[in-house]
Amino acid sequence: MAKRRRGRNVTGVLLLDKPSGETSNQALQRVKRLFGARKAGHTGSLDPLATGLLPICFGDATKVSGFLLDADKHYTVTCRLGVATDTGDAEGEEAERAPVPALDEAAVEAALAGFRGAIEQLPPMYSAIKHQGQRLYNLARQGVEVEREPRRVEIYRLVATAVRADELELEVHCAKGTYIRTLAEDIARALGTVGHVCALRRTGMGPYQEPAMWPPEALAERAEQGREALDAALLPMDSALTQYPAVELADDLAHFVVQGQPVFVPKAPTAGWLRLYERSGRFLGMGQVLDDGRVGPKRLVARR
Repeated sequence: MAKRRRGRNVTGVLLLDKPSGETSNQALQRVKRLFGARKAGHTGSLDPLATGLLPICFGDATKVSGFLLDADKHYTVTCRLGVATDTGDAEGEEAERAPVPALDEAAVEAALAGFRGAIEQLPPMYSAIKHQGQRLYNLARQGVEVEREPRRVEIYRLVATAVRADELELEVHCAKGTYIRTLAEDIARALGTVGHVCALRRTGMGPYQEPAMWPPEALAERAEQGREALDAALLPMDSALTQYPAVELADDLAHFVVQGQPVFVPKAPTAGWLRLYERSGRFLGMGQVLDDGRVGPKRLVARR
């Protein structure tokens, strides 16, 4: 006898405002229980220290979560100068102290200019990268440090919004894979001192630019009103994909697509990922333009 899966079918994207002091998985599990959902996953971990945007994908929306993982990110960061920690943030132990030179906006701007565009970053030991099958952060907790290869990342925007005697406030728009703790440490070094992240908030990701977010407390209040009120907090799954062109399929083409067959779509883009819709407006899933010009279905949504 097949084991019955627990939870209800819920589909959509929740823009959670993750609180500080909670891991991304802890936040996910709390929200999943609140919704009584059968299936859910988060898109892009935030450090326990960090707050802000953590999209949670429920049900079929987990099929498009990878597109958010690959999306660019926006952060506000507060960097404490003069003190470095072993983790690069306020949760770590003090590792080094250095005097902070007198800073003005011109000096800070000169330092920041060197970190815009394509840069090389050395991944921190306190990261989820694996070395010989072990996460670096597990090795770091054992006092082990291993060689890491620098990685190329892209910083699209980097500005200082406040300069104080021992603190910098920054706004960062960056590509996936950027380590904000490393960026803050490197900026501090460029200013002639050391530093660490003492506050970090993610404010945007991919198509979600400074969106309205749901703190856990507000979701709990919705849950008391009933599941209909709670589910109203969800966005449709294709809201996570608005950066990709949309293609409306004729009925016969839609029929073949849902069967998993590639089709020729008149006037469709000639490369890349596409959002696929029926004429009724129902989202079918994602397709990708193949070498022969046909659109191949790749991430289809289950029919209800």
